[in-house]
Amino acid sequence: MRRHRYFTPAEVSAHNTAEDLWVSYRGRVCDLTPLMDQYRGDVLLLPIMESAGKDISSWFDPETGDVLRYVDPVTHCLRYFTPRGRFVHVPPAGPRSDWDADFGQPWWTDERYQVGLLSSKTRWIRIINTLTTQETRLEVRAQVCSEDTLAQILHRFLDYNSHASSYTWKHEGVTLDMSRTLSENGIHDDDPQLDHLRLDRDLYTPAILLYFNDDLTEA
Repeated sequence: MRRHRYFTPAEVSAHNTAEDLWVSYRGRVCDLTPLMDQYRGDVLLLPIMESAGKDISSWFDPETGDVLRYVDPVTHCLRYFTPRGRFVHVPPAGPRSDWDADFGQPWWTDERYQVGLLSSKTRWIRIINTLTTQETRLEVRAQVCSEDTLAQILHRFLDYNSHASSYTWKHEGVTLDMSRTLSENGIHDDDPQLDHLRLDRDLYTPAILLYFNDDLTEA
């Protein structure tokens, strides 16, 4: 069964230009760059461009998934609620000769734009190479998604160590199952307890030790 790719808010925020535009909403991460290309120059792109790299869940009804609506106090008609301005695929308030409704599926329901899911909880971990004692905190680049398996975290770590797959990954002396998440490997998220006790999370960041496979010693 293929796992969904998860992204952190920091990863989404890195795609914040008209040539590379991502947004997140209702737990999904979408690449709207093709939409930007299709409607290039259209003023209705402005609200989307202003929200590039951000979460726009507040634009949508959490129950229906459609754009929020309200009752117009003057006409008493149901209208789309777009305080940042009407955007692509949202119909005008009234009949207009320049409005083409034959655009197919609105982009916010079109799964073709979806590239993954937004992590519900990011975590900080320390990865320590015991061969070099080099320590890298992944948050320097991006936080780790709690939904990531260790194999996916390894893939993130390749930016720091291209030979990361040549190591055995351990936590508190136990070899980790790379097909499981941190929590499934017994590395639980203590952030709620630390916050409750008003303790600094940085002082209690879990460490994963990397042992080079050609230089493993039994404890």
